[in-house]
Amino acid sequence: MQTVSTKPYLLRAIHEWCSDQGFTPYLVVAVRGKMQVPMEYVKNGEIVLNVSYNACRNLTIANDFISFSARFNGVPRDIEIPVGAVISIFSRENGEGMGFEYEGSAVGEPESAPESNPDEPPPQDPPPRPSGRPQLRVVK
Repeated sequence: MQTVSTKPYLLRAIHEWCSDQGFTPYLVVAVRGKMQVPMEYVKNGEIVLNVSYNACRNLTIANDFISFSARFNGVPRDIEIPVGAVISIFSRENGEGMGFEYEGSAVGEPESAPESNPDEPPPQDPPPRPSGRPQLRVVK
């Protein structure tokens, strides 16, 4: 007998906790393949979504998929995300929440990097952080 993942239950619980406390729940989703999300808001293969009851309609956190309708720059969109693609859920106000591993193969998707544009240069590593004491100055 195949057991159901605990991930959708934890997502529902943290979403409920955020809502009960008056916090704004956010999802971080790994965008792989052809997912039904607004691609213009995807950065570094991830999208951050406000899933509060004020920001979305018809929110359903099922065992396999999360679906809802939301407005992006005034345009209504239907969103459908595999639960396995959710990386984290957290409160915007205090950052509390829970992180998860990407489960690409569990939702029937290949575990590959996000599609890239061949005309785009490959991403570079971020520059090293400066060491030492921070330097601040007043700008008038």
